[in-house]
Amino acid sequence: MQFISTRGGMTPLPYSETLLEGLATDGGLAVPEELPHVDAGTLASWRRLSYPELATEVLGLFATDIPREDLARMTAAAYADFPADVVPLRPIDGGLTLVGLSEGPTLAFKDMAMQFLGQVMEYVLERKDGVLNIVGATSGDTGSAAEHALRGKERVAVFMLSPQGRMSAFQRAQMYSLADENVHNIAIEGVFDDCQNLVKALAGDVPFKRTWSLGAVNSINLARITAQVVYYFWAWLRATDAMGPTEVSFTVPSGNFGNILSGFWAKRMGLPVRRLVLAANENNVLDEFFRTGVYRPRSAADTLATSSPSMDISKASNLERFIYAVVGRDASRVVDLWADLDRQGFFDLSAEQPRFESEFGIVSGTSTHADRLETIKAVHDATGEIIDPHTADGVRIAREHVEDGVPMLVLETAKPQKFAETIAEAIGVELDYSPELQEMLRAPQHVTELPDDEQALRAFIEANALR
Repeated sequence: MQFISTRGGMTPLPYSETLLEGLATDGGLAVPEELPHVDAGTLASWRRLSYPELATEVLGLFATDIPREDLARMTAAAYADFPADVVPLRPIDGGLTLVGLSEGPTLAFKDMAMQFLGQVMEYVLERKDGVLNIVGATSGDTGSAAEHALRGKERVAVFMLSPQGRMSAFQRAQMYSLADENVHNIAIEGVFDDCQNLVKALAGDVPFKRTWSLGAVNSINLARITAQVVYYFWAWLRATDAMGPTEVSFTVPSGNFGNILSGFWAKRMGLPVRRLVLAANENNVLDEFFRTGVYRPRSAADTLATSSPSMDISKASNLERFIYAVVGRDASRVVDLWADLDRQGFFDLSAEQPRFESEFGIVSGTSTHADRLETIKAVHDATGEIIDPHTADGVRIAREHVEDGVPMLVLETAKPQKFAETIAEAIGVELDYSPELQEMLRAPQHVTELPDDEQALRAFIEANALR
């Protein structure tokens, strides 16, 4: 299988080459020349596989340039420190089921893809005898998941940008407490979108990118998108174990559109998915887009700091991959739409908006601070389960879209310990921390503060990058 750019200007590349590129050389995002198809017989044959075995099968449809035995070894290593079932499904009130994606080392769903990404990046770099300098941006969980997956690796350095004062204390501690020489935390004056813009600026400068061997681990990275596809198949197989090939719906808390894009790919591959429900917080640019067809990102000044901070994003990097499908894989039209966005601050696909649900199965909704507090309390009162604020956004919107006879699965985002202040506000409970987590919270923090300035970031990378 080969991968091309949403903007049509990249020579087709195999999987292992594409995952090192991050942003395509023409500024677009890598997509398969054609998505693989999974038929009912194949799905049935996957029912009794372990999670690493299923990951090998699904990822093997994309990573056709990697020998299957090597892929199996990497998936086994990626999920070795997770519980035996890796992704547990837990029913809660109202007929909803949580898909437990936060059993990894940083207690967030980002570990599901990032642990595999750490394995496959090291594998590819060893075979190329190369190094890679990862430049990424995080609104909270991507950074810690990437750093914990890549810490100590000899061929990779990580430069992770985060917005000053915009993450929870736990999220900051998970990142900034790491003292590994290959991990560089950079706090930028601004919001997540400012961090993301800096990353894109450097990725779009091809000579600089090549000179300093820059790569990406944000959700634009192909390996992350494909690794996330796996748990949609896993959740469907577990939720329908005794039901046959029935449809299910998934609700996905979303800021950067990466997680739900993986579900969209799974649906297009043949997984029986009825609806993909996008749950936004107060920074609801994506909800507005799916309701109206008009995509109008907000400025940094208009991006709110909320109690579900990992979704405090107003420019969704992965939306371009969905738009590519909407416009019939017409790269020239994608280029024109992003030119409209640059020129006037929005683009208009209102004529296509009815297809978002009818053809692609995507609907959306917005949850507020009051909604997530109420939802955390309601779930706790009914079941004793404590959910984090982002998952609460998902549960809140999922309840608006439950249909008789269609299981509704809500993708869990993180463990509640990462957002203790909001949990205390919602239910008056002070969460317990393990001795290891207490030690992490007390540890010295290592971070460099920089202005929102591209030249300052370039200088820092040049001074600290692997060559």
